[in-house]
Amino acid sequence: GGGVAQVCCSDKKATQHHPPLSVMFKGAGGIESLLKDGHKHFAGLDEAVLKNIEACKGLATITKSSLGPNGMNKLLVNHLDKHFVTSDTGTMVDQLEVQHPAARMAVMACKAQELECGDASNLVVVTIGALLEQAEELLKQGIHAADIVKGYELARERAMKVLGEAIAWTCDDCKDVDKLAKACKTSLSSKQVGYEDHVAALVAQACAMVMPSNVSKFDADNVRVAKIIGSSMTQSQVVNGMVHVRGAQSVIDKVENAKVAVFGGGIEMSGTESTAKVLIKDAESLKNFTKGEEDKMEEFVKGIAEKGIKCVISGGPVSDVALHYLNTYKIMVLKTASKFELRRMCKTLNCPALVRLDVPRADELGICDSIEVQEIGSTKVTIIRAKDTKISTLLLRGATANVMDEMERAIDDAVNVIKCTTKDGRFVPGAGATEMEMAHQLQTYGKEVVGMDQYAVLKFGEALEEVPKILATNAGINTADMITALYAAHARGEKAAGVDVESTGQVLDATENAILDHYESKACAMKLAIDTALTVLRVNHIIIAKQAGGPKNPAGSPVDDED
Repeated sequence: GGGVAQVCCSDKKATQHHPPLSVMFKGAGGIESLLKDGHKHFAGLDEAVLKNIEACKGLATITKSSLGPNGMNKLLVNHLDKHFVTSDTGTMVDQLEVQHPAARMAVMACKAQELECGDASNLVVVTIGALLEQAEELLKQGIHAADIVKGYELARERAMKVLGEAIAWTCDDCKDVDKLAKACKTSLSSKQVGYEDHVAALVAQACAMVMPSNVSKFDADNVRVAKIIGSSMTQSQVVNGMVHVRGAQSVIDKVENAKVAVFGGGIEMSGTESTAKVLIKDAESLKNFTKGEEDKMEEFVKGIAEKGIKCVISGGPVSDVALHYLNTYKIMVLKTASKFELRRMCKTLNCPALVRLDVPRADELGICDSIEVQEIGSTKVTIIRAKDTKISTLLLRGATANVMDEMERAIDDAVNVIKCTTKDGRFVPGAGATEMEMAHQLQTYGKEVVGMDQYAVLKFGEALEEVPKILATNAGINTADMITALYAAHARGEKAAGVDVESTGQVLDATENAILDHYESKACAMKLAIDTALTVLRVNHIIIAKQAGGPKNPAGSPVDDED
């Protein structure tokens, strides 16, 4: 009897959480009855595959007009009303807040390229769009997605082999300024046409300054950028050391071979937690009101001076009383409001940022060769040089903040190219020459492939024509004439024949004109693009659950299943 009662009880509990079976089997059959109300379901060629391809093509359409030296800028306004004027694809995909699941896969591939190589992110998005556009044509002709995937996989193997054989130049000395400038010039010319020679020389000089004896351990973070509004880009310069765009707080503005203390908070006495009124009756009481605070601050500054500290860096406000005593004991004072800048200073000086306001121990002090304040274009800057830490800074000059921000993004890409060069110094011809050689070889190879795969291999070759097409379109050159001229040149064996964007439809030798793309960056971009395109083609169902209430997950942040 007891067992039966227990079963009934548990059955009663179950009916509280789940709808009765009569409700579940009522209404439409199929997948509608399988999932909860409020879900969205798309299936088949028209609803899922082609819609996914359309979304990825839309993203490629936005970015492809920014490819190459004649690429256009995009004006982006993000959700915080911050304006970006940029042709950098990494910045675009960061700010666009893409929602479509297939297009977000292209965004993730672009971010992976940015993280891995720091350059060629536009190539990833453009190639994904081109591959899927060609696949769309085959799907509409009735060829199955599985045949397209198989053909694309055959073409990928052949394309990677051709890419590996296209090496045109190798950077064998990563401490040579001229060779480093040659390595990063093409990356800069795609964003800052006209300034590429001057800026490439500056980037190469800055990287050579901080290049370790084991070049593979080069750290891109050791090359900093400081921006000062005014003058022109040609007045930019390289400074050996870290530049803080702010003068000193103290009277002392230069110290050499000095011990330095870094405080994470402000240099001021903490107030009491309780609020109280103080009644002052005479002048003597007024004089003695802050006497205790002043004595305590003097004792603190005196302790610092006795340790031999000549410079103090503060991450917060410095009180008037503290500044008075620091000037009295001839100690230089620097202040920064940015915690990131404070971390960089700590890294330069090789010391921690102290959270307590106390005399630091010997192991908590940094050592610098010199800290001095200089005036550049009516702006005071502090230059910090340390013996043990190699830091170089590119001091950028420009008319507006937007111009310098875009130049900083271009320099960041160029430094990342040099970082990749320290690991693999091989370069392939640029200007669309390598893509055309791959396309030419695939057109020949495609004719040898039998079965339905042949169509996909040939379309893969056509997709690789996209880069030279975009370079020609952005330069205002007739695309059909340019592609025909390039195919003719490559058929003659001119493997480095690329698009001459400064002429009207002429072909140039990319190697002779020093237009070079880093091999490993291009190979990584191609692999990511092809893998993403194949993943999108393999999707034939999209099922979106009803969105939960409550706060939304911030865009781009990982989702934790346990939350």
